[in-house]
Amino acid sequence: MTEVVRLTLVSHAMTDAMATERFPADESLNDIGRRQAGAAARPGINGFGSHHLAGPEHRARQTAQLLGLRAVPEPRLADLDCGCWSGKTLRAIGPADLQVWLTEPHRAPHGGESIVDLMERVAGWLASLTEKTLPDDTLRTVAVTHPAVIRAVILLALDIPPKSFWRIDIAPVSRTELHFRDECWTLRF
Repeated sequence: MTEVVRLTLVSHAMTDAMATERFPADESLNDIGRRQAGAAARPGINGFGSHHLAGPEHRARQTAQLLGLRAVPEPRLADLDCGCWSGKTLRAIGPADLQVWLTEPHRAPHGGESIVDLMERVAGWLASLTEKTLPDDTLRTVAVTHPAVIRAVILLALDIPPKSFWRIDIAPVSRTELHFRDECWTLRF
């Protein structure tokens, strides 16, 4: 029988940065985000046999907590590093730099991480899930993380080129389900 690795990715809830089109810093959830996460907490996500992880930023850990998860921070689930753009609005960025960032996934005009760099980091984390490093009674991994990380996982799972990164919309507190079987990932939901 083929062993199946089950992965549920949950996008963190709403923050003020998201609401005001600002590049994220390590902010908390706003009131809307706290309500979103509270409403999304339902039986099943934190059940027996699940390994719970969260990005190290406050918004991911706070969402996990509000979902009822006892998540361990995982550095490879950190948000895309936007370098000197962190905390700035989209309007504050030069149009030429913004165009480069949105169309050339190997470039990082903000001095942080490129999309390709993010994908390499996330690929290492995904590979660790398919190695027998989790306890034998673990049925699945639930990870609360960021839209950028979830986009990277989807691109990697489906072998889609990095240039498609910005064509995937990840809503706050949405869930993405994947399975790994027979040496490949399958997007389930």
